[in-house]
Amino acid sequence: METSDKRRPAVLLFHGLCANPLELAPVAKSLREVGYVVETPAMAGYGVSSTTGEQLPVPPFEHWLREAEAAFDRLAATHGRVAVGGLCMGAVLALALAARRPAAALVLISTTLHFDGRNVSPWRRLLPLAYLPALRKRMSFKETAPYGLKNERLRNWVEQAMAANKVSAVGAARLSAASLYEASRLIRHVRGRLTQLSAPAVVLHATEDDVAGPRSVHELQSRLGETPEVHWFHDSYHMLTLDNERTAVARTVRDFLLRRHPLAKLSPLSAFGEFHEQHA
Repeated sequence: METSDKRRPAVLLFHGLCANPLELAPVAKSLREVGYVVETPAMAGYGVSSTTGEQLPVPPFEHWLREAEAAFDRLAATHGRVAVGGLCMGAVLALALAARRPAAALVLISTTLHFDGRNVSPWRRLLPLAYLPALRKRMSFKETAPYGLKNERLRNWVEQAMAANKVSAVGAARLSAASLYEASRLIRHVRGRLTQLSAPAVVLHATEDDVAGPRSVHELQSRLGETPEVHWFHDSYHMLTLDNERTAVARTVRDFLLRRHPLAKLSPLSAFGEFHEQHA
């Protein structure tokens, strides 16, 4: 348990649907290295086990949101300022949280307000069946190549991991219809609240995102209460945090937060001492 230190601001990051915190590791590491306190919670029924791929029964998205609120409150009590963000559906969850808590900043990576990428069309057509309770508990949709990755070496590794363990760093081998149903409910909930959100935001998105096309970014640009800072990446697919440009993605997030969610400022006496040392 960390001691109270409100001089060190916190960052709360949510992974994608039916995935696990491993996919956020490069971004989290980059932020911790410069002094942020970072949490990437694993929530039952939202993500899956990073070793077995097991997913507990899927609760209504409101349960995910309550867990997110509890995580935010714990960090705020200890560190004061908290930025929130996430990848894919984790970014949508962060937006929902920011409508209920005073987020210091928003980090929105591969935000999925619309499932309109080229690699989701086979199951997107069947998704309305998930609204039928009897089918929702039994249906699932298999993840297929390229798994959100343009990097062929990583893609092959993910394919092997999914075949052996039913899970990989990019998530489970199958997406349950129940999860997708709750995700669609969460998206509708968030889209009705975008104009209420005025925290500084950064949007990172791939021009070739195979899950969520540019429409999601354009909606954020036109409807968020404060126009976001947008960065496009041209050599990655949906899994920006792990793909070819993962280092640039982590650096972009870090630089944005250092500007809009800064680390503790030095006291006047400390600042004078540092200036004197640098110019002696």
